[in-house]
Amino acid sequence: MAYLGNVPARSFISFERQVFTIVNSQTAYTLSHSVTNENDIRLVVNNVVQEPGSGKAYTASGTTLTLSAALTNGTDEMYCVFLGRAIGTVNAPAGSVGTSQLIDLNVTTGKIAADAITNAKIADDAISDEQLDPTVITGQTAETSIATDDLILLSDTSASGALKKMTRANFVSGVGGTNTPNFSAYVGSNTSLANTTTFTVPMNTERWDTASAFNTSDYSFTVPSGQGGKYNMTFKYLLSGSFTCRIVGYFVVNGSDKAGMQMQHNSTDTCFIINATLNLSASDVVRVSAYQDSGSSRTLLGGLTFSEFSGFKIIE
Repeated sequence: MAYLGNVPARSFISFERQVFTIVNSQTAYTLSHSVTNENDIRLVVNNVVQEPGSGKAYTASGTTLTLSAALTNGTDEMYCVFLGRAIGTVNAPAGSVGTSQLIDLNVTTGKIAADAITNAKIADDAISDEQLDPTVITGQTAETSIATDDLILLSDTSASGALKKMTRANFVSGVGGTNTPNFSAYVGSNTSLANTTTFTVPMNTERWDTASAFNTSDYSFTVPSGQGGKYNMTFKYLLSGSFTCRIVGYFVVNGSDKAGMQMQHNSTDTCFIINATLNLSASDVVRVSAYQDSGSSRTLLGGLTFSEFSGFKIIE
C-alpha cells in the first residue's frame, strides 16, 4: 500500500519519557534526545503540565532544556514526554534533499559555513580582481624586518603572471648583494717622504679586511680567487708643514701605475685624496704610492685618521 510522507509504524508505541534529577539553583538540563524547540516535549513539574515558550515556563532547543525558574531538590519533581521524538518530525531526513529540490539562486551566504569552501570547489580562473580585497595586504602593518624563512609572494611574468612564493633567503640570493671583499688600512705612524722620489706608502695597520686579502708587510691588496671585477678604491695622505710643491698619488697595479692625480701644495698640512674605479682580475696586486717635489723630505702623517688606503668590490 502506498503512503504520503513517512511510512507509519506497524505497531503501537508509547511516547518516551525522561525523568530529571533536580539540582538546586539550576535552570538548564540536558535532554536525552534532540528537539527542534520546546513544542516537541511536554514538561510536567509536580504533576502539573507547564506552558512552553519564551517568557513562559520553559524553552528547549537541541538537547538543552531551560526553565524560567530553578526548582528545589527533594521538594519538586520533573519529567518530560517526547512528543513523537523530534528527530525527523520537522526536518527532512538526512540525505533526502537533492539539487532538484533547491530553487535556483536561493542558497544565500548564511547557509554556507565559515571556511566551508575548498580549492576543489573553485573553478580555475574564477577569482578576478573584483573578488580580491586589496586591504588584505595594504591594511597590514608594514614589517621592519624579515626572517630568513619568511615567504614572499611574486608574480611570475614568464608564466602569465602566476603567483609564486619564495623564502627570503632565496629572494635575496638573486637580488643585490654585499660589497665584499672590502678592506681599510692606514699608516700606523709618521713616516718620511723623500724629495722627488716615488714612494710606496706603508699602509701597515688594518681597520678591517673581510677576505684577509690585505698584506700589512708589503702594503698590498691582492684580489682573491673568484673575486675579479670592478673595485672602488680610495687613497689619501697628509703632508705636514708649510711649503709649496707638487704632490702626486697613484694606484699601482702589478707594479704599473693604473690611476693617479696631482695637486699643488701651498699651505700648511695639505691632504691629498684620490678615488678611482679599477677593473681588476683575481691575483692582481694593488698598492698606493706618493710623490712630492718640495726640495726636501717631508713628513707623511700616520695614525688612524690621516693616511688611508681602502676599497670594496662593486655589486654588478
